Amino acid sequence: MSIEQAVQVLKTEAEGILQLIERIDENFNRAVDLIYGSRGRVIIAGIGKSGLIGRKIAATLNSTGTRAIFLHPVEAMHGDLGIVSDNDVFLALSNSGETDELNILLPSIRNVGCPIIAFTGNPLSFMARNSDIIIDVGVEKEACPLGLAPTTSTTAQLAMGDALAVVLLDKRKFNSSDFQKFHPGGKLGQRLSYKVRDIMLVGDVVPIAVKGMSLESALPVMDEKKLGVIFITDDNERLLGIITDGDVRRMAVKRAIAYEKPVESIMIKNPKTVFPKTPLYEALNIMETHQITILPVIETDQRIIGALHLHDILGKGALKFNGV
Repeated sequence: MSIEQAVQVLKTEAEGILQLIERIDENFNRAVDLIYGSRGRVIIAGIGKSGLIGRKIAATLNSTGTRAIFLHPVEAMHGDLGIVSDNDVFLALSNSGETDELNILLPSIRNVGCPIIAFTGNPLSFMARNSDIIIDVGVEKEACPLGLAPTTSTTAQLAMGDALAVVLLDKRKFNSSDFQKFHPGGKLGQRLSYKVRDIMLVGDVVPIAVKGMSLESALPVMDEKKLGVIFITDDNERLLGIITDGDVRRMAVKRAIAYEKPVESIMIKNPKTVFPKTPLYEALNIMETHQITILPVIETDQRIIGALHLHDILGKGALKFNGV
């Protein structure tokens, strides 16, 4: 009985993928051309199982020559939207097309000037109506006998993502030597064996405000650096706290924002930190445990020397060394 059920699951999912062949149309070509002609990255977003598929699609694109990152919709609404520019292409994943956490983000993405591609099983959904290009990844039924757990639908999203990556690979004339550059040591996972110092952001790109500076003076620095945060230090560059885009937005909504106040009166004290020698896997665990996307990098004397962003751990196919 178990074998029969397993075979039926595989048949259902295989049929779901084969049905996508009939839906490959000019919209797919438009999506390929849009991404190929983009000067930025593919920003991929989804919630739940679609989010997990989005991370895999981002990884496949990165390893085959197309720069991509995964953006969690909730994190985006609390500061991470700053990574999106009008040079990027936004790829939204939702089988129903009615995922509130994702749909609420779309007007903001459009305001940035970023074109939107939708992978959805509902071409009449809110997400589809608010996208520039619709790729239909709908399936007749889920492999789950209850019809509840995303199974065939997520397999269809994944397969369409692979199709997109492979077509772009061919269009870029990406070859085996290029592939090797993006897989040092032969596997993507080896990235996590490196240290924070290998990929951390350093120098002028790190947003810093010294205590005593007003929020009004600090916000332009936050906006310029586009990391969604600003680190607060004392006169000796020792870290005191952090302010995020989300903090500012929440204060504004509550009408509790006071631009003339010093940054140290508003900051979050004792933020999570890492050291330059911290392994990347440990930094990633801290981020996942505490649901944060950026960490200040400090020396043992609390002096800040850099910043580590989640997207620099997971979102880039090739390691970027700082020469440290």
